[in-house]
Amino acid sequence: MAVQGLEMKFDSYDMLLNACINKRALREGQRVHAHMIKTRYLPPVYLRTRLIIFYSKCDCLREARHVLDEMPERNVVSWTAMISAYSQRGFAFEAVNLFVQMLRSDTEPNEFTFASILTSCTGAFGFDLGRQIHSLIIKRTLDTHIYVGSSLLDMYAKAGRIHEAREVFECLPERDVVSCTAIISGHGGMEDVGLQIFDEMVNRKDGVKPEIEHYGCVVDLLGRAGRVEEAFEFIKKMPFKPTAALWGSLLGACRVHSNIDIGDFVGRRLLEIEPENAGNYVILSNLYASAGRWEDVRMVRELMIEKAVKKEPGKSWIEVDQTLHSFHASDRSHPRREEVFVKLKELSIKFKEAGYVPDLSCVLHDVDEEQKEKILLGHSEKLALTFGLIATSNAVPLRVIKNLRICVDCHNFAKFVSKIYTREVSLRDKNRFHHISGGMCSCGDYW
Repeated sequence: MAVQGLEMKFDSYDMLLNACINKRALREGQRVHAHMIKTRYLPPVYLRTRLIIFYSKCDCLREARHVLDEMPERNVVSWTAMISAYSQRGFAFEAVNLFVQMLRSDTEPNEFTFASILTSCTGAFGFDLGRQIHSLIIKRTLDTHIYVGSSLLDMYAKAGRIHEAREVFECLPERDVVSCTAIISGHGGMEDVGLQIFDEMVNRKDGVKPEIEHYGCVVDLLGRAGRVEEAFEFIKKMPFKPTAALWGSLLGACRVHSNIDIGDFVGRRLLEIEPENAGNYVILSNLYASAGRWEDVRMVRELMIEKAVKKEPGKSWIEVDQTLHSFHASDRSHPRREEVFVKLKELSIKFKEAGYVPDLSCVLHDVDEEQKEKILLGHSEKLALTFGLIATSNAVPLRVIKNLRICVDCHNFAKFVSKIYTREVSLRDKNRFHHISGGMCSCGDYW
């Protein structure tokens, strides 16, 4: 009877934690965890694993790892939950280290473990490790599993190894939406190959037909290649109604390739669909500013006021010695602010000598060039990166989190940090992760 009562208590905890996971309710979940500790009963593995997932979903990776480290026994699910959390948030080194620990513990990885760890091997500088993991996958005859196969071809494609990616794709016994999306979206610089694969999907007779996500991949593919007009015409002929995400992808391409005419149309269309999305206003303003259309910039700003749309202030965070340091634009509140600004000026001079040219189009104010450079230098990402350089040793990777989309100039600045100081830089912004090494970014300078 006592055992049954304990099982009911654990089931209640499980139900509560599930609710907290779904709502990303950190405080409520912490209360559930605290109550579990107070009961002094040893929670089963599945419940501790649920805690790992809960803390991971709330971006509390340190707390999630603490739960894992305190577990008297671990199964493949608990290991995988933590590896997945690290991989999804750009902590490749931690994910790989934990994966190695898992192998040494004699816990057998499953298909979800391999799919998760392969995420940390995307990009050219993780390719060798990815190939080693591919060998382990083949030994365990998991290379034809749909999740693992999709992760493998994504890894090879993002490393520029299109031949290997295509081989993995051809060997899959079945191809679903995920694998087809991965192979199409991975052909940067080989858009014609991606379009060919898309056409094969359209003409297939086995029931796997392109969905809106695949059309979005083609738009992204053409946009990256600078074929903006072709992408625009492709959208017009789609059998689906274009989504805001799809229009947003095209607007991003217009910004990168300075296509003002199509960008103007797409931007205004987005403002109709998502009048509350501040990001669309910012990208459209950037597009106008790059063309010197300051009247249009002011128009967008006035429209934001009229619609009561508020742009969230830019903030960046960097963790140093287990302490999270936050910065906002031109921030002078940090205890080491004087050191940061002195170092920042030094970096600006050093980087310019190495070829860095500030991208003044990132400043949405009609002021002189000197003032624009000053504004750019005060961006929160630059402050966080600069503090990381003066507060950590040379071997420590710099990991910065930004609450908004990173601007082009700060992205370039980060690439110079990695190249000149031979530091690995990980930037997580609102859109994606940027893994930067040797002056090269995993995003291919397109985001």
